[in-house]
Amino acid sequence: MAGSKAVLLLLLCAAALLTPASAADDGLTKFKLYWHDVLAGTSPTAIRIAQAASTNSSSTFFGAVVAIDDPLTTGPAVTGSAKSKDEIGRAQGTYTFADQATFGLLMNMNFVFTAGDYKGSGLTIYGRNEVLSAVREMSIVGGTGKFRMARGYVEARTMDSGAKSGETVVEYTVYVKAAAA
Repeated sequence: MAGSKAVLLLLLCAAALLTPASAADDGLTKFKLYWHDVLAGTSPTAIRIAQAASTNSSSTFFGAVVAIDDPLTTGPAVTGSAKSKDEIGRAQGTYTFADQATFGLLMNMNFVFTAGDYKGSGLTIYGRNEVLSAVREMSIVGGTGKFRMARGYVEARTMDSGAKSGETVVEYTVYVKAAAA
């Protein structure tokens, strides 16, 4: 009987060692940054590059495609497209107005980190962004550098619609897990 208790104890210890770590220690990295989409002024960072014949008559700009090279910063202050001391990278890619009923964008962009902890690394974000919703979730489908083989998601929250400044500011909370090095 004592032998079977010892074997059972060993099995329980082995199972505990093989059980995945808790969610707090599973390699998930969480951080915030701010995306600045500058549509106005002398140096816009977002430019419409294509549109359908019916885009201008659409209440949702359906069919418009916008190229972006937007600043990413550590704080929400409006930058006016000028390089900010808080800039940590650029969001480069496109967004397409892809919904005929509401402002629903298809986001296709890379977060390219040029400063800070993730300098030289990047994340690829892809997904639907229904901009009038309080919180939007998009997928992280890959990455480079420290984020090689990354998977995860981002949550987007509009901080400033840009109605007065011409610069939309969105807070992105990033939840990412990269492949083990």
